[in-house]
Amino acid sequence: MIAITLLLEVFSISYMMVATALPAISAHFRTSDIAWTVTAFGLTGAVISPLVAKLALMYGKRLILTICVGISSVGALISALAPNFGILLAGRAIFGFLVPCLFLSYLLIRDVFPPRTVPLAISIVTSGMGLIAIPAPFLTGWLLDGFGFRSVFWFFFVITIVLVGVIRFMVDESTVRVRSRLDIVGATLLGGGVAGVLIAISFGPKWGWTATGTALFLLGGLALLGAWGLSAKRIRDPLIDLAVLIRRSVLLTVTSSGIVYGISGLFGTLLPTMVMVPIAFDLGYGWGLSAEEFALRQLPIAAAIVVGGVVVGVLMSRRMPPRVALIAGLSVSVVGFTLMAIAHGNIVTVVLAATVMGFGEGMAYSAVPNLIVTTVEVEHQAETASIVSVAKGIFSATLALVVFTVLNNSFVATTVEGAPFYSYRGFTTAFAVGAGVAAIGLVLALALPRRGSVVVDSGVGDDRPQATESAAVEDLHVWSPTSR
Repeated sequence: MIAITLLLEVFSISYMMVATALPAISAHFRTSDIAWTVTAFGLTGAVISPLVAKLALMYGKRLILTICVGISSVGALISALAPNFGILLAGRAIFGFLVPCLFLSYLLIRDVFPPRTVPLAISIVTSGMGLIAIPAPFLTGWLLDGFGFRSVFWFFFVITIVLVGVIRFMVDESTVRVRSRLDIVGATLLGGGVAGVLIAISFGPKWGWTATGTALFLLGGLALLGAWGLSAKRIRDPLIDLAVLIRRSVLLTVTSSGIVYGISGLFGTLLPTMVMVPIAFDLGYGWGLSAEEFALRQLPIAAAIVVGGVVVGVLMSRRMPPRVALIAGLSVSVVGFTLMAIAHGNIVTVVLAATVMGFGEGMAYSAVPNLIVTTVEVEHQAETASIVSVAKGIFSATLALVVFTVLNNSFVATTVEGAPFYSYRGFTTAFAVGAGVAAIGLVLALALPRRGSVVVDSGVGDDRPQATESAAVEDLHVWSPTSR
């Protein structure tokens, strides 16, 4: 559990550290397309997650987890050495192989941990034990202030290389396997379709929504997604089982989970962009904080995320439904965004509102994976988790780009060396949008069925939880060396 926690803490702080470096990256490369630094990471994760999930079921979750971490280290190296913004984005895209590690980690816990410990263990590793999340802001400040933004990517290169060895020697391999054909056609169609739609949404504001390029990517992406749907219905072992995906519980879980990650990414991008603005600009916000000073203000936020996750983890281990934890987390997130929209002209109120937001994020982070492992049969959890990862990428990319498009088009107060700075009202609008999206996620969470179709075993007998819905193991092609 320590090894997996370290990995997911690195995954978590990668958002925070890169978000903190965004102003420096924007100024260095003189670009207003800074949101792509986050988008490229999420886009790759969205495209590759379904294929990674299938490979993990066929060849082992630990093996594929290790490979993904190794590939992400190459992406960090490319970003660290990037001579221009385009190469940096390419490195960020490759670093996106870290995204599937989130769901691979908690599914690995689902396979190898005693059932009664699964909810709390998942909550701990997904929200963090504070081993890295607490000191990370100080590390970020030290790196950025002392060595520049490239030092952040060098840090991730070194730490991911170390994690490859840690995972290999400290984490057990899952014995659960699925005998299946690899749906290469489905993976190509689904990945190409998701990429096409996201590129159209991302570049639409710049190219123009009626431009030929926008239309080609959008229509092409939709066509590929349609072809994937037809393919998935006809083959025996599709990449994603559509019959599972369209269930009410699964569909609502996927959508509400995507919103959880989307609003979290948006908040993490907006906060440093706002507080690090020089006070001399007199925009009604901005305190000219250095990276280390910003890190100090992030300390209560990181602590709130950890506390929120552990609290609901303990409650879920005592039979509180994950649905209730998700509702609570999204409710608190609505409050956090609303507070930020109302009052972001004082650093004290900003930190308090951000801490509230962090507590809600921690609760929601812990609820999402537990919701998957208690509402979906074991043999379909990997593909469901991969679709949640796709939704995470789509919501994170789309929400950040939409908000920054609005800011760039309507709320630019001044531009310095090509870097835009936004008006006070612009950030009011941005946080209000976040509150509205969080409220939509809350409504979807309230609509989730009160009872899942799968329950976690009580812990008697086999250490692996069993699905309660009946389906012959042979028909589902599920195999384990210890099963008959």
